[in-house]
Amino acid sequence: MSARVRLTVNGEAVERDVEARRALSDFLREDLGLTGTHVGCEHGVCGACTVLVDGWSARACLLLAAQCEGAAVTTIEGLTPAAGLSPLQEAFRACHGLQCGFCTPGMIVVAHELLEGNPAPSEAEIREAIGGNLCMCTGYVTIVRAVALAARGRRAGG
Repeated sequence: MSARVRLTVNGEAVERDVEARRALSDFLREDLGLTGTHVGCEHGVCGACTVLVDGWSARACLLLAAQCEGAAVTTIEGLTPAAGLSPLQEAFRACHGLQCGFCTPGMIVVAHELLEGNPAPSEAEIREAIGGNLCMCTGYVTIVRAVALAARGRRAGG
């Protein structure tokens, strides 16, 4: 059984027929070619598939594409400027906030959400925000530094 879904993905209107049980992560990756949304555990535990749905972080592996009817979905590709890296992505690079890179898109999405609502997060607030996203490589220290650097840059106007 298929359903017609209409949503906005990274600012562009999208309309497709999808199998009623198709996960949003599969829809984004396979149907739209947005492979920055990583699929890890497929149980909502790792956070690699985190996207923004109407401005709020959500696990794309736990949502059905059909559930997103009328929603605005933003992926890591939608947070990346055409000319290069966003200031948050640049902070991750500068602070070595990634190693293998598998968790990085989900981390950047939740960090973006945090900074949109809290321009001056404490270390504890950063750790709480990223706490639902697993990273097996960095030990989180460099990720926390990167988010803090990006926050300072935002406050300084950069």
